[in-house]
Amino acid sequence: MIFDSKKFARKYALIYTAVLAVLLIVPLVTYVLLLLQIDEAKVKLSLESQSKKIIISMQRYKNSDKVYHFPRYKEYRAALYNDKYQIIFSTLEFEPSSFTEGFHHKGNRYYYVYPLAESYYFGASYLLVETIHTANDIYLFTLSMMIAIIIALFIFSLLLLKNFSAPFEKLNTQLDNFIKDSMHEINTPLTIINLNADLFANKYGENKYLWRIKSASKTLATIYNDMDYLVKQGRVEHKVQVINFSEFIQNRVDYFQEVANLKQINLDTNIPSEVTYAFSKTKLQRIVDNTISNAIKYSNDNSHVEIKLYEDDGYIVFEVRDYGVGIKNVEKIFSRYYRENEAKGGFGIGLNIVKQITDEENILLEVTSKLGEGTTFRYTFLPK
Repeated sequence: MIFDSKKFARKYALIYTAVLAVLLIVPLVTYVLLLLQIDEAKVKLSLESQSKKIIISMQRYKNSDKVYHFPRYKEYRAALYNDKYQIIFSTLEFEPSSFTEGFHHKGNRYYYVYPLAESYYFGASYLLVETIHTANDIYLFTLSMMIAIIIALFIFSLLLLKNFSAPFEKLNTQLDNFIKDSMHEINTPLTIINLNADLFANKYGENKYLWRIKSASKTLATIYNDMDYLVKQGRVEHKVQVINFSEFIQNRVDYFQEVANLKQINLDTNIPSEVTYAFSKTKLQRIVDNTISNAIKYSNDNSHVEIKLYEDDGYIVFEVRDYGVGIKNVEKIFSRYYRENEAKGGFGIGLNIVKQITDEENILLEVTSKLGEGTTFRYTFLPK
């Protein structure tokens, strides 16, 4: 019942950010690939330039000089190879994988192979110049841009969606307050009806008209309790305590006995004594009340409803079986506001609440049904 604008804004801000980020990051990646190609071209150009410097240095050497000092550079290493790829001179720290003329790279090592004139440069046939290069600046730029884009998009989406959801939050708050006020107004006359019906029955005895009043008020009370549970959902913590399941379920059966009597339905019970389990009374009442009231509602007149409580391999099982109209779409009955038979009334929220509780409390819920034969709801409470 509560519209959480912050949760709404965060959820959809993440979705919009992801979608827009993909649209913006694709051109960014294309741009980065171009930068990497340009960077690689610069490395190639620098290696070619360095090769020419070394060649010029060797060309200037005169045979009269006793010693040739091969050029050494901080960022570059070089080697001379003969026509059989044997080393004549080398400052390399790795083994080249190719001696084909041109630009090569092996990991982060980039090298350039330049063929030399035969027997002119100290008998060398190949000059190889190498440098170690990483595109860390480009990768850092890319990462920074991606982070900046994502953060900017998320902040923009969050602010936009918060402003967008503000009117809905206000409307939801007003509706929520209206429902709470309405329920408060309903509770008082409902209590008065039940109290006076009991007083009338004690003074003048039971009759079919009184049964109808009590039946209608109890049906209304079940709907009221469902609405009250929804309104308080997320606001109230339901205390867990050890409950005598046997007494609790029998009390709820007795509560709905008058509703069943109106349709001349027998509530056949098989409830052993002293079956206990740690659970929330509020949640258990929503499960039991909705299951029994639906069984009565959808049962044929002059039929019966079987209500069982038993233990099976250490598990507590609560089972309700009716012999009524059956269910066409078992998968849909737990959807909120779904009503398979609108003529029977209700808001379609009872079983949705039941499904929420069974999912939250790890209760195994099994529903079997055949049209025209009836339906069985079975709840298996797993050990905690």
